[in-house]
Amino acid sequence: MGPISILALTAIIIPFVGALFIAVLPRVAGRAICITAAAISTAATIVVWILLAVAGDGTTVYLDLVSFGQTAVITLVFDKMSVMLAAAFVAIGLLISIYSVGYLNAANREHPDEPRRRFYAYFAAFIGAMAGLVYSDTLIAQLLFFEITGACSWGLISYYGTETAQKAATKALIVTHIASLGLYIGAGLLFWQTGTFATEALADLSNLWKIVVLICIIVAAWGKSAQLPFYMWLPSAMEAPTPVSAYLHGASMVKVGVAILARALVSAGAIPEPVGWVIIIGAIATMLFSFFMYLPQRDMKRLLAFSTISQLSYIFLAFGFFVFGSDLALSGGIQHIFNHAFAKTLLFLVAGAFSFAIGTRMLPKIKGVLKKYPILAVAFVCGALAIAGCPPFSGFFSKFQIFAGSFAAADGNWLLLLIVIVGLVETAACFIWFLRWIGSVVPGNPSTEVAKGQAIPKSMVAVFVVLIVMTVCSSFLAASWMA
Repeated sequence: MGPISILALTAIIIPFVGALFIAVLPRVAGRAICITAAAISTAATIVVWILLAVAGDGTTVYLDLVSFGQTAVITLVFDKMSVMLAAAFVAIGLLISIYSVGYLNAANREHPDEPRRRFYAYFAAFIGAMAGLVYSDTLIAQLLFFEITGACSWGLISYYGTETAQKAATKALIVTHIASLGLYIGAGLLFWQTGTFATEALADLSNLWKIVVLICIIVAAWGKSAQLPFYMWLPSAMEAPTPVSAYLHGASMVKVGVAILARALVSAGAIPEPVGWVIIIGAIATMLFSFFMYLPQRDMKRLLAFSTISQLSYIFLAFGFFVFGSDLALSGGIQHIFNHAFAKTLLFLVAGAFSFAIGTRMLPKIKGVLKKYPILAVAFVCGALAIAGCPPFSGFFSKFQIFAGSFAAADGNWLLLLIVIVGLVETAACFIWFLRWIGSVVPGNPSTEVAKGQAIPKSMVAVFVVLIVMTVCSSFLAASWMA
């Protein structure tokens, strides 16, 4: 076992060990243990990134952890895609752990609370599960971490213990697990046809079985990434504390679906066109639906929830056009997972800061933020422009690759070309809508609620600074790494 494998395993295991210590040690230790575990995991993941870069372009490392005979059950893969995504998910987990120091306390005007072990134990375990999932190279390993993320999400969404929060957590658990049946069936069919659970075995399937297994994986991906017809759990999950919404519903859990689909597609060899049509039609339908759903939203978190559904549709669209021959679209889609994670985390955390300092996240009540809270104003603008795809912010560069690759793949097919144009129009409309809220929230004199707001804790401010920088820099990191 080489240094890359050892460090990657460390990044997965340490958060789980931290969760165990949090569960058995006094409550006051929970916060420090969670942050320490996330910091160690982040450092290990960054070193893995560096070692893989030093090893040279195209280096891929496999680690077989559990096998029965010749059948690999749990195998991890360390390549450009998995290492980049793991770094994003783990590092954002660390940032949100630090942010929660300021957010989860009695001074919070919307949700006064004392930090509990439950939050930090579930949160630390979730960080480890996300690292394990993106490194997984077998469908069984993906299922293992898939289920862990589901259990942790239930505990975190229901954190406040209200009836509404418990219903939202149950809805998320049920809906995502109905969709996960696709991954169970796909794993069973893959083993039946090839005798292995390795994603590389997808390339050995006949066209018919490849279509069936990939559609099963797509269904599971739709569920976890809140696409039609499984979208309904995500807006309801906004009952969770905002750090949970930022991590699970902005940065990580909703990316599980696109992560497992990306791994399947890059491993499947030549993919029959019907798979591409299923992905593309599902993506454009969800994109349009979620756009019209977020137009009437006034609660910032619900607006961001539907915006997240829409942004994930771009990634599915990119993957669909990869099936039609565009490697550029695939690369753009993977980079958009990375870029969107930082930008949407920033916006969710801004919503949390509004709740903490002002006592509301209802956008019509929030005006003149620039005069009272310049750091929140800058963060709001940077996050919104990054999501909308405005240069020089990160979303522009990954979206550009998605649409450039999609136009190239659609050449000669009027229906595919029409779908790309519709997606491009939606992007422009998204920019206009976010511009509208920037104009409403940021300039002018503070509203009564903003004027009476309290100070933002330093731990939250520090996280804003890092994420503001990443709304610009993440695109350069992703593009240079995936080149």
